[in-house]
Amino acid sequence: MPGGGGSSTDDGPPLGPPTGIAGLPRGYQLAAALALALVAVTVCVHLGMMFLHVAPANTLSKEHGKKIYDWVYPEFEQNWKLFAPNPLQQNVAVQARAQLRTADGGHRITDWYDLSAQDGAAIDHNLLPSHTQQNELRRAWDFFVSTHDAQNRATGLRGEISERYVRRIVLLRIDRQEPLARGESIDQVQVRSRTTGVRPPKWSDEKANVKPVLRLLPWWSVTPDDLPLADDTRARRDVAAEGSGAR
Repeated sequence: MPGGGGSSTDDGPPLGPPTGIAGLPRGYQLAAALALALVAVTVCVHLGMMFLHVAPANTLSKEHGKKIYDWVYPEFEQNWKLFAPNPLQQNVAVQARAQLRTADGGHRITDWYDLSAQDGAAIDHNLLPSHTQQNELRRAWDFFVSTHDAQNRATGLRGEISERYVRRIVLLRIDRQEPLARGESIDQVQVRSRTTGVRPPKWSDEKANVKPVLRLLPWWSVTPDDLPLADDTRARRDVAAEGSGAR
């Protein structure tokens, strides 16, 4: 200010109290710093695991393959390879039907249910589709195809496991779509697939066969262990009684 015998300096407005982490008590600052460090370490570990998962085989991925697998599956499954992208180029529709034993000893066959279409409808416009809707049926069918030949014969010990897995999924889905009447039980199920190639874009010179390929599996007999666990005691008892009567 002018005037007077001395000089003064203008230090500006007084500073307010510190904000953010700096404004917390010392103990809370340490806790916040540890939390941020933990998040940073987790992000780095995740990025490293994903890189090793999609990268070509190397010393680290071979040595720690089990840990990498457990970290990635099932939540962070990847379909593409980092250095050789190969997205799915086929649409596979898995369908199923059942043969029911009626109360009077007769049989009736249900309609074909398009299980893949049901999953697709559940995923469309769903911001948070479940892992089951996205991958359960698809992975089960891939598992079956990889363990069976073109005549649907198992090519190894895992073939029976894949059959049982697909059969149980089919029974769960049919149980939701086809409520059993009193005295009815599921006798057999049958599965088929319809595979159609994805047409290449108009600007591409790639040639693709888009003619549907059908694969029909034989009828599978249903055992008590195959039936859904939820309130199916009566149906399980009917199948067990039928089996003991046959013997």
